[in-house]
Amino acid sequence: MESAVIYFTLAALLARLVQERALKLYFLGLAALFTFLVGLSRVYLGVHYPSDVLAGWTAGLAWAMLCWTVASYLQRQGSVEPAK
Repeated sequence: MESAVIYFTLAALLARLVQERALKLYFLGLAALFTFLVGLSRVYLGVHYPSDVLAGWTAGLAWAMLCWTVASYLQRQGSVEPAK
């Protein structure tokens, strides 16, 4: 779950800094790849069951999306920074 939260949140922050759609997709794809590899290594090493990893991915992605939604809402309201 932590890898999904960290990598997807970093990807979302980096995606906000660039204008090109391809670069935004690259950041999100890289985050998905790293998260997948971390989860795969957890199963391979035998420290987690596949269902644990799937639940962690789901919860981590949901948390990152929630943070992104709140940040977008606050930006639209002008509470954080002016909208671009």
